[in-house]
Amino acid sequence: MSLSRKRRKELNRLRKSADELWSNQQAVLDHANSIAREAGRQAGVLTREEVVPRVREGYEQYVLPGVQATQSFAGDAKRRLVSDVIPGISSGVGTALGTVLSVGDIAKDTRVRAALNRLHIQQPVAPAKKGAGVGTYIALGLGVAAAAGVAYAVWQTFRADDELWVADDENDGLTGNPEA
Repeated sequence: MSLSRKRRKELNRLRKSADELWSNQQAVLDHANSIAREAGRQAGVLTREEVVPRVREGYEQYVLPGVQATQSFAGDAKRRLVSDVIPGISSGVGTALGTVLSVGDIAKDTRVRAALNRLHIQQPVAPAKKGAGVGTYIALGLGVAAAAGVAYAVWQTFRADDELWVADDENDGLTGNPEA
């Protein structure tokens, strides 16, 4: 491909302009990187000098009193529970247990048994048992259906399905294997 002298000069001028532009871009990128590094360093300094002290002051002024108040409240609640509630519960349980034991002792007393025997208290009559209801038959039907479903799933799993298997002989002709 032969180019005219004028075209070669234009191409050379264009190439020089492109090289100059490339070197200018490299210089701009180097300068931008150095500015970004300095900005990162200044952000770290600002964080250490300004942000951290303000966060610490905010924590000490707003959060810490709430935490201390909550700890104080929890300690008071624990002391109240241990000193007031648990002894009251245990005395109530002891009273109820004593009452139950005393009722049991009274029921064992021979005089009380003799008095109860003289009253001739009639025993409650249990209702007559009925046959199997509708619910029983529905439950049996559901059980049989579930067993049939499981049996069908097992049968489907273990049945011989010739369509699922491909013999190796048929596959060799399709792959173009030169050894076959």
